[in-house]
Amino acid sequence: MIDAFEVTVTLGRRRVLDGVSFRAAPGKLTAIVGPNGSGKTTLLRAITGDLGYRGRITLGGEELSDIPAWRLALRRAVLAQFTPLAFPFTVAEVVRLGQIRKTAAGAPDLTSRALARVGLTGYAGRPYQELSGGEQQRVQLARVLCQVWEPVEGDEARWLFLDEPVSSLDIAHQLQVMQIARDFADAGGGVVAILHDLNLTAMFADNVALLAEGRLLEQGSAAALLRDDLLSRAYGCTLRVSTPPSSVPYVLPHSAQLGDGR
Repeated sequence: MIDAFEVTVTLGRRRVLDGVSFRAAPGKLTAIVGPNGSGKTTLLRAITGDLGYRGRITLGGEELSDIPAWRLALRRAVLAQFTPLAFPFTVAEVVRLGQIRKTAAGAPDLTSRALARVGLTGYAGRPYQELSGGEQQRVQLARVLCQVWEPVEGDEARWLFLDEPVSSLDIAHQLQVMQIARDFADAGGGVVAILHDLNLTAMFADNVALLAEGRLLEQGSAAALLRDDLLSRAYGCTLRVSTPPSSVPYVLPHSAQLGDGR
């Protein structure tokens, strides 16, 4: 379990997160949603131990600040929004960066398996810099999958933290990446993903945390949280949520209006 209690983050003179309490459970896909600048990435960086904060965060009941970096690396993997590489690595070399020694020894074909998982079979020898943005994003996903290839080790769940994992992808690859995250959670691991697409959120997330202006407005199931009044307040425009017979809510762009009616 990941528990955050009254987490506050100040960057420069700006309070980016203001007393946010948040929970994510293993075996579940938890989505963090909200408008630009609402503090989503800041919250993710705090709960991964990559950013200082005030308040309290625990991972499996253990204080995050007490867990050494090498142990965190064994328990969680982080896919950032953008991972710049200045050196001429091949795709395989990038993916291998995510392999810990024990995993690499036990699964020597892990690089090819991870690339196949993200739909990049045959890309191992290609220069990373020559790939499209979407292909690079999937290579980075293969890298973090290698880091926590088994969702559960012993009796301890491992975690995937994904910051906008589908931002550069076409529809088919968005669904592929979200299914990878869904499968990881279904196998007992924990997933926390920042998403902008509310419809993908409704399709795949077990739990949703909605942020706005550095505060948590509400956390709960997609069915309970994706509703007209709450989304319209968070995003500052009129939104309408519909529910088809499948009971999965969806948000139609053509029903969205700015505050002045445009």
